[in-house]
Amino acid sequence: MFERLTDRLNKAVKSLRGKGRITESNIEEGVRAVRLALLEADVHVSVVKDFLKGVREKAMGQEVLKSLSPDQHFIKILKEELERVLGEGDPRLRFGPVPPGIVMLVGLQGSGKTTSAAKLSHYFLNDGHPSLLVPADVYRPAARKQLETVGKSVGVPVFAPATFDDPIEICRSAVDESKKRGAHRVILDTAGRLHLDEELMDELVRIKETVKPDEILYVADAMTGQSAVATAKAFHEKVSLTGILLTKADGDARGGAILSVKSVTGVPVKFVGVGEKLDAIEAFHPDRMASRILGMGDVLGLIEKAEATVDAEEADRVARSIRKSEFTLEDFRSQLKQIQKMGSLRDILGMIPGMSQFQNMDPSQIDEKRPKRMMAILDSMTPHERLHPQVFNGSRRRRVAMGSGVPVSEVNQLLKQFQMMRKMMQKLKKAGKKGRTKDLFRNMGPFR
Repeated sequence: MFERLTDRLNKAVKSLRGKGRITESNIEEGVRAVRLALLEADVHVSVVKDFLKGVREKAMGQEVLKSLSPDQHFIKILKEELERVLGEGDPRLRFGPVPPGIVMLVGLQGSGKTTSAAKLSHYFLNDGHPSLLVPADVYRPAARKQLETVGKSVGVPVFAPATFDDPIEICRSAVDESKKRGAHRVILDTAGRLHLDEELMDELVRIKETVKPDEILYVADAMTGQSAVATAKAFHEKVSLTGILLTKADGDARGGAILSVKSVTGVPVKFVGVGEKLDAIEAFHPDRMASRILGMGDVLGLIEKAEATVDAEEADRVARSIRKSEFTLEDFRSQLKQIQKMGSLRDILGMIPGMSQFQNMDPSQIDEKRPKRMMAILDSMTPHERLHPQVFNGSRRRRVAMGSGVPVSEVNQLLKQFQMMRKMMQKLKKAGKKGRTKDLFRNMGPFR
């Protein structure tokens, strides 16, 4: 996510590395690099000017902290300004005290409203709030069928109206139905158009006046950059948006839309879609996003992702095996499954502080298919082999390679990697008993 922008901003920070102190000349060098980074990211020019003004004022108007070098001070300023531009404050949705809370999704056709509706319903369900999906698009062929399909995938019911001619009546009837069902949330999937038109806007205004939604979210494709910002502004002027949901944020290497939309429209980003899967949606936190853009990771986001996907009982079982020095290929397979649930390796690396260099490497160097091949290898083993890896000989390795469709060398590589992990865990256990854990980590390559 936004790796191109992250790379450019990191280069701007590096321009101050090694300087004894911040001066007007060297801060201008960093500011010029930041300006180029933002313009290349397709950030709105008014936002760029405002951002740079804030950076200059803070850089030259504050005494440099004694504990911070110029580059550290500069990155601190960049983070503060990014948080301000992204939108300070609480990104949570606001609902009334009595359910149902109504969310109305609006936007152009093709922006991802229907998929986003399903993602939101899944998000609410995980938070303990059953939802009702409402097919309010009566114009696009198969729109209702698509909503039913994605609704079934996340286990959320879709309202079946008596007639599919009047979207206003569909929304009104759905709200009444949700009260009978005891649904906490109603998500209205409204119609989009290929371009802005008065008919679309008038329909949205009538739906708003009829059902009085708590939240009106504009769904925008992050990869369209300035176009997404311009149309969001037009929708806001007509229906008074309460928030923005940016889709395909994971595929946006530039970040122009997410950095521009709050400043230009005054409407906060509340959610970002970060993948194709129906659970790939995140609540938007300006401070966390600023950290990720600067390559500083997102520890809280990583913890939340782990809590939402990792099976706590299975994790405890593996932990007990490690403590008893009984770590097996079965445990290795279990860990790999948990990691796969958390999303792509690239996304996970991007959320780990200090790992930003991995975000900027050639994508081919991060083999996203490798975990799947490793899982295929482990699945091709018998339960006995996974519990007793010492039984592997040449014929067993060849059989597993044929069963998983990989060369024998990959099977050998996985077994070697497993043995290295096992030895490391035994060393950690011994070092922990002797109180030498810090020394062990200090002598390990990545921690030197």
